[in-house]
Amino acid sequence: MSSQVILGIDPGQHTGIAVFTGGKLETLHTISPHQIPEFLRESGAKRVIFEDSRLTSFVFTTVKSRPAALKMARNVGQVDALCSLIVAVCGDLGIACHGISPAGKGAKLDAKAFARMTGWLAASNSHCRDAAMVAWPYRGVQ
Repeated sequence: MSSQVILGIDPGQHTGIAVFTGGKLETLHTISPHQIPEFLRESGAKRVIFEDSRLTSFVFTTVKSRPAALKMARNVGQVDALCSLIVAVCGDLGIACHGISPAGKGAKLDAKAFARMTGWLAASNSHCRDAAMVAWPYRGVQ
């Protein structure tokens, strides 16, 4: 397998990033949204796969109050904007990128299930695990 760098990104207030090199999960990071462009520039990535909230037309929520629903809408809008930012920065840098719907990523994994699937034994959080799972099917793509 080549040593091509592929990134998985779970955009949000705590953006998770998984770095695959030559198909192997190398590192996990959690960064702030404002760090996304710099991380992409410095990563050497040839491909970026990100969880794209814009691909889901329905927001799944159990929120009962109007203020809570409005807060949820604002949060989704912020994530949508981060998805647009990722596409724009990757375009400027010539990095191939595409989004995966939240449903397409699959169910969230806890640390034990993540370790069984990926072999990752170091610490991880849900944002990093989601980032890795978004890119998992593409980790060896040239």
